[in-house]
Amino acid sequence: MAVREPTPGGDGSPPNGGVPDGGPGGPVRRYGRYAAPLTSYAHAVRHRLRQRDLGPTPVLLALALTWIVFQALNHNFLSPRNLSILSVDIVGTGMVAVGIVFVLLIGEIDLSVGSLAGLAGAVFAALNVNLGMPEWLAVLIALACGAAAGGLQGVSFARIGVPAFVVTLAGLLAWNGLMLYLLGTETSISFSDEGLVAQLTSRYFGAAAVGYGLAALATAAYLTFCLRDRRRRGAAGMPYRPAAGIWIRTVLLAAAAFTAVYVLDQFEGLPLALLIFLAVVVVSDLFLRRTPYGRQIFALGGGVEAARRAGIDATRVRIAVFMVSGTLAAVGGLFIASRLTSASQVPGSGMLLINAIAAAVIGGTSLFGGRGSTWSALLGVLIIQSIASGMALLGVGSPVQFMITGGVLYTAVMLDALTRRSAETHGRV
Repeated sequence: MAVREPTPGGDGSPPNGGVPDGGPGGPVRRYGRYAAPLTSYAHAVRHRLRQRDLGPTPVLLALALTWIVFQALNHNFLSPRNLSILSVDIVGTGMVAVGIVFVLLIGEIDLSVGSLAGLAGAVFAALNVNLGMPEWLAVLIALACGAAAGGLQGVSFARIGVPAFVVTLAGLLAWNGLMLYLLGTETSISFSDEGLVAQLTSRYFGAAAVGYGLAALATAAYLTFCLRDRRRRGAAGMPYRPAAGIWIRTVLLAAAAFTAVYVLDQFEGLPLALLIFLAVVVVSDLFLRRTPYGRQIFALGGGVEAARRAGIDATRVRIAVFMVSGTLAAVGGLFIASRLTSASQVPGSGMLLINAIAAAVIGGTSLFGGRGSTWSALLGVLIIQSIASGMALLGVGSPVQFMITGGVLYTAVMLDALTRRSAETHGRV
């Protein structure tokens, strides 16, 4: 069947406020009612490259380069032990970064996430250790505190009109003060290293069958979902991916999943923390791309006034986004506390906030709103934590690490600005 060509000056993306169809690697835009053969698919990819729509390619190249350099400098960097430790270390910051992605998608910022993460750990420890409350109930209350704090900030921003920067800056100070008050003069509260929260980062699935089974299940689920989506779009007369593109992505996913399981199995097995983090990333991505509410978030990031004229309740969406950010900040705080087996001032020190925002931006989420995915948090936090891990192996101090991370963040912001300028030039913004 013939394939309709894109309009001059466009790249086939949906109208302003719409959400392109894409997976972890970003949108793949098709034209016309029927999918084109692989040659047309390759032509669409070249068209994106000419318009500087590079997707996650720069991030993946940066991650590969980081690993190659550190492996050349220290052969232990890509050892199963170090990669296993790395896979757990990324979870706490990564959870917070996923929440930051939601806020960045509407073109706003949340400066309170580090303090909220610390507050969640302090609330849990104070209730569980000081008051003897069961762990599961203390966890639920800690998460509820994160959601309530995020909701309060969202109401202040969306309904009252206080700028998000100001209200979350106030939250940074207030929640950090409350955290210090709960921790008391000891500045930290230790809890059981065999309890529910401690198990979040200390539990591993050592049986190889579990890891390989989950890898096979994830690959099969992805293939089934893509083929089902392709059939539904074809039946509805909508553009869809070519079968060749689906199979290529499936093979790449299978290679990455089985390689990761093989490497991690050489140490202690598949970490529970990593599985939970990947589940949060996948579910959040599906929520953003496959639900009406997720599309409203993208639409709001593309233009508030246009979204309102389209019938979107901007106030409700904004409040919910800040509640998601607060909740995921609390989740990240519990994982960080689990890693330390104590609630301390570490999350509220400011570095968690900086690393979470840097991870989202480095991973490809735009500071201008309307573009990005939760996979950005995974890719970005991998780069940041890989730099930290490599520097630790080399015995390099934190000042150099900060400079390198800052340089990577600056490069990511520059690419974001250039991408937006290119989109404006081609009439896509």
